[in-house]
Order: sequence, then C-alpha cells, then structure tokens
Amino acid sequence: MSITPSHILQYLYCPRFIYFEYVLCIPQYEEKYYKVEKGRDIHEQKTELNKDYLRKRIGVVDKIITPYLTNSYLRGEVDEVLFLNNNMAAPLDYKFAAYNDTVYDTYKTQLVCYAILIESNFDKTVDKGYLVYVRSKNKLVEVAITQQDKEAVIKIVQAIVAIIDQNVFPKATTNKKRCADCTYRNICIK
Repeated sequence: MSITPSHILQYLYCPRFIYFEYVLCIPQYEEKYYKVEKGRDIHEQKTELNKDYLRKRIGVVDKIITPYLTNSYLRGEVDEVLFLNNNMAAPLDYKFAAYNDTVYDTYKTQLVCYAILIESNFDKTVDKGYLVYVRSKNKLVEVAITQQDKEAVIKIVQAIVAIIDQNVFPKATTNKKRCADCTYRNICIK
C-alpha cells in the first residue's frame, strides 16, 4: 500500500478522515470545493507556461515537470522537481494562495513528502523545497526540510497504514472547531 500527500494532510486534519474514506469507503466529494478545482486549473496552466523556464537565481540547472513518483510507501505528482547546481534537488509546488508571511504546516508537509519521493527516485539529497504563491504575483518562498521532518512523515504513513490495514478507529482531532465543517460530522462519534 502506498500513501499520498493528500492522505497525510487528511490524517493531520483528523485521523478519522482516513477511517471513513478508506476503511468504510465513504467518499468526501472534495471536487465540490472551489479552491480545490481552481488549484488544479492553476497547476495545469503553470505546467504549460513554465516548460522551459529555469530559475537560475536559485541555482536550478534542470527540472522535470509533473513527474508521478513512487517508492515502497509513498506516491504523488510533484509540480516540478528542480535539480540544483550543488548536486542536490528540490520540489517546487504552486499554491493558489496569497503569501502572508506564513508557510502553513500543510504546505510544508506536502513538500516533505515530495522531498522523500525525490530522494528515493533520483538519489539526490533534498534539504529544501519551494512554494510559488500564485495570488502574490508568483512569489517564490524557500522552505527548509530536515531529516526530522522526513521521519515525522514516515511515522504518519505508518499510522495511516495501520488504520487501513488493521481497521482501527482512531481518535478524533483535538481541534473540535474542525468538526463544524467536516464532511463526516453527521456520522462521526464525538
């Protein structure tokens, strides 16, 4: 079984998302959300517009656009894999968002997932990633990625696999504000 960055973000929001969607097979219907659709459209547009553009200011010497990467426990499509002039690599991810001087944990976690996949598939070290904030004139923000970040993601993958494989009903999020807008609020035992 391999896990996607979306699984990990769902788990971090509330572990019960994994149980309801992947054990009980009750879909969320996230396609209805405007930002999800808009974000997908932006990714497609940026892929076409930036095919040959190399960000030399940050040391990019080559790149691969939207590769679908896998390893034995993780899978996902990276917007761009950047190969840097120091023989390292980095993920780049476009966000349909405005930059407000904060890199959200969800954005960083997604970059960490991609870093793990890049290291597995290209035998390159990854110690940073980049976010492009589309609604802030394509502002480029560098995000540090540590070994501890990668180990934390691997532990989450293991927890998700345990929920699915062992049919474990996990504890709900401790942030009860999240329950108000949850797709599963009507069937979840509080």
